[in-house]
Amino acid sequence: MRAVIFDEYGDPEVLHVADVDEPHPAAGQVRIAVRAAGVNPIDWKVRSGALREVMPMGLPVTDGREASGTVDEVGPGVTAVAPGDEVFGFAVGGAAAEYAVLDDFARKPSASSFEEAAGLPVGVETSVRVFTLLGGPGEGQTILINGAAGGVGAIAVQLAVARGARVIGTASEANHEFLRSLGAEPTTYGPGLEERVRALAPDGVDLAFDTAGHGDVPELIALTDDPARVATIADFGAAALGVKVTGGGDGRAAEALDEAARLVDAGHLQVTIAQAFPFAAAAQAHRASEGGHVRGKLVLVPD
Repeated sequence: MRAVIFDEYGDPEVLHVADVDEPHPAAGQVRIAVRAAGVNPIDWKVRSGALREVMPMGLPVTDGREASGTVDEVGPGVTAVAPGDEVFGFAVGGAAAEYAVLDDFARKPSASSFEEAAGLPVGVETSVRVFTLLGGPGEGQTILINGAAGGVGAIAVQLAVARGARVIGTASEANHEFLRSLGAEPTTYGPGLEERVRALAPDGVDLAFDTAGHGDVPELIALTDDPARVATIADFGAAALGVKVTGGGDGRAAEALDEAARLVDAGHLQVTIAQAFPFAAAAQAHRASEGGHVRGKLVLVPD
């Protein structure tokens, strides 16, 4: 089958389409004919070699970790779905390929396109995992989401709003109207963040979630008055400040997929697709992700 792979670490141009062996599902897994695969910062960090010490893996590597498509094989013990069903979830061994094996998955929301569904898993799982760590947000609480217009941030905004929270989100001014459409009150990130947030919430905020990693964690601590009420997925050095730092290796909140599907079909959650790239243009997709300032999700689709 054809897949987007890299057989050496380096710049985006190391990505290329090649023939690889077809995967097959083990117990509890399904194989899908891939219709779309999400692009996430973790993908280009792995490809660049930046994470080779903490995430060692044998080369070549098939790109991607989230996908949507149609089930064509089910592993032993799978009864919730059958061949022909449309699903989305987390890929084992790569997502950007003609076929991918999923270990955590859910039925695709009927209201979502395949591209939109492929952009759900990482964002919803990360957000639910962070919210669980923080013990909120809940009805009547205020949460600050730093980097609220990106793939994870935009989903976190909507999940927090659906739980009854007030959301303040940071983004560039060009994305402020987008944040308002999601239910957040926007402000800009960077120096002076604390003062700008206090203009909206004079007493500070209950919780803060950093998706951006731009060095704003000290101001998030000041706004919550407690480092234990701050979580980051992008500033791993902030653990020294006492904030909660979490990555995918901390255990997956797989239940988030079913929650996301219900919210999408109820009209309370949407995925904005910033751009869809064919597999052959995977290098362009990685470069766009590395550049930041992406509104919503980038996805890859089979050529």
